[in-house]
Amino acid sequence: MTAYSSAVSLRTAREQYFREAGLPPEGNYSTKWEKIPVGPLWFPLPNPRMRSRVLPLHDLHHVATGYDTSWRGEAEIAAWELAAGCGTYVVPWVLNLAVFGVGLFIAPRRLWRAFSLGRRCNTLYTDRSPPDLDSTVGELRHRLRLDA
Repeated sequence: MTAYSSAVSLRTAREQYFREAGLPPEGNYSTKWEKIPVGPLWFPLPNPRMRSRVLPLHDLHHVATGYDTSWRGEAEIAAWELAAGCGTYVVPWVLNLAVFGVGLFIAPRRLWRAFSLGRRCNTLYTDRSPPDLDSTVGELRHRLRLDA
């Protein structure tokens, strides 16, 4: 789990998150396909417009929570997002349920902790007002009730 400083702007923290995750500086928002590592193999995942619309919010959830992009980290963020709510967005519900299932096998305790935390939080999926990338990580954590 990477802890981003509360005083850092979301833009700066997201850029750091992209670097740490090995993502391009603009993220994978405009690619048609994303490669998902499973052991030594890579599997293609389509990136339709519905997914690319919620991916920036998902990435900011990673920044706010500090969960990384390993399989365990993705399971944690899936559990957190499911518990906090994905609103009317179908893509996060479907993808998070799939990754949650993986998390039950690879990190059940971490999954439970993330789910328990999410029960007390909000998500950007349910908030619907776009985040200001010039605001701070601390402001986002407050908005999502992660500091409560």
